[in-house]
Amino acid sequence: MRASPESMGRNVSDALPDEAPQGMKRVAQHLAQCGHPHAPLWLDVAARTSQEAADALGVQVGQIAKSVVFRRKSDDAAVLVVTSGDRRVDEAKVAARVGGLARANADFVKQRTGFSIGGVAPFAHLTPPLTLVDRELFRFECIWAAAGHPNAVFMASPDQLLGLTGAPVADVTQD
Repeated sequence: MRASPESMGRNVSDALPDEAPQGMKRVAQHLAQCGHPHAPLWLDVAARTSQEAADALGVQVGQIAKSVVFRRKSDDAAVLVVTSGDRRVDEAKVAARVGGLARANADFVKQRTGFSIGGVAPFAHLTPPLTLVDRELFRFECIWAAAGHPNAVFMASPDQLLGLTGAPVADVTQD
């Protein structure tokens, strides 16, 4: 089954309702400013994990572009790795590119990105992180990423995701 914005959830127009979460509003605004053809969708269920998102959308787990945030030890900067939902981040590979890493707790993630874990979008962060996009996402024509809230997602191609994030493609997952 191939999910599309027309077949899932509720499409969110450029005019989000006042009660829409702030993070989702930031994501929708970024998508609109970039001319992205797909607005965020509001899912009827929260999708805090890649599996939950895949189940809600009727897609493969690998099509979920999950956002994993680390804290760089040298300067306390946020490092965002956007990877395929069926892969695990290899911290040593990421550290080789950006420097030593530490785990980021929920408070760090919320403070730096403006998003709660489970809804971290790959862009529109309060403080722009150092971002890497996993090459494994390019196995798919269509991927889905969080749109600033656990119930919000948006569709893109891997190339569109690169344009939206301005991030490089990297080999960052375990073999």
